[in-house]
Amino acid sequence: MTHILRIDTSARKSTSVSRQLSEAVIARFDAATVTTRDLSAGLPVINETWVGATFTPVDDRNDTQREALALSDQLVAEVMAADVLVIGVPIYNFAAPAAFKEWIDQIARAGVTFKYTENGPQGLLAGKRAIIAVTSGGVPMGSDYDHATPYIRQVLGFLGITDVEFVGATGLNANPEAALTAANEAIAALAA
Repeated sequence: MTHILRIDTSARKSTSVSRQLSEAVIARFDAATVTTRDLSAGLPVINETWVGATFTPVDDRNDTQREALALSDQLVAEVMAADVLVIGVPIYNFAAPAAFKEWIDQIARAGVTFKYTENGPQGLLAGKRAIIAVTSGGVPMGSDYDHATPYIRQVLGFLGITDVEFVGATGLNANPEAALTAANEAIAALAA
């Protein structure tokens, strides 16, 4: 049975199209477990204490460092436990919401989710699949001014997640019906 980690990044709740699409993606799976992480309120921004704690060996961390990494440890554990990540990402101002970047900053940890080797960085989250439900009022996915999807593919790949698929409802402000139809057709075509 599949364990899905659902990440919601939209500031909207009941009217969020990315949340609706994420729900439709999840419905395609026979999931034993769905863990949901709603990032709409944002996450703490990493700071000097956090960074110092990540580069301190686990057994040498003091209470302040352990506290600084407590949420990060929880977020990393959620990703590690999942087989499939379903991430809802609206495009705000040509990019992913700040909450998504905050989440990435919390889970991208040297020696934990990636490591440095003599051949360069190596992601440690291989074998996972990510399905990204992208929504946009006017930024077409894959366009020159879409700074969300290339970043998402690159940063997940850096962590070892290279099986990344996008389903998108873009152009919602111009033609919402066509955008939703395209997204739902892409979702229906997903292998579960």
